[in-house]
Amino acid sequence: MPDLLETAAEPTRRRLLQLLGRGELGVSELAEHFPVSRSAISQHLLLLADVGLVTARKEGRRRYYSLDTRGMARLRESLESFWTNELDLLVADAARLQIPHDPHLQGETP
Repeated sequence: MPDLLETAAEPTRRRLLQLLGRGELGVSELAEHFPVSRSAISQHLLLLADVGLVTARKEGRRRYYSLDTRGMARLRESLESFWTNELDLLVADAARLQIPHDPHLQGETP
């Protein structure tokens, strides 16, 4: 299975997720927002469906896509976990690099 974050990070797929955040849309409606073919958009949507970020339903010959709330929750958890870990590392690095306060260096008087 493709990586959730990697799949969602690609710019076209990120924009598709943003558009679907407004509600269910058909492939043709989604394709209007991109300079690529409808077929290319369908391929991006299939990848998003493979990782569980979108769901599709068929109505006649048309396919309609919407966000999968469970998949989006997993994406959010992944991002929050990543961000928390990165912030922890940043704080640790800053603490190691912290220079003792010297008021003379900043023009302050003791």
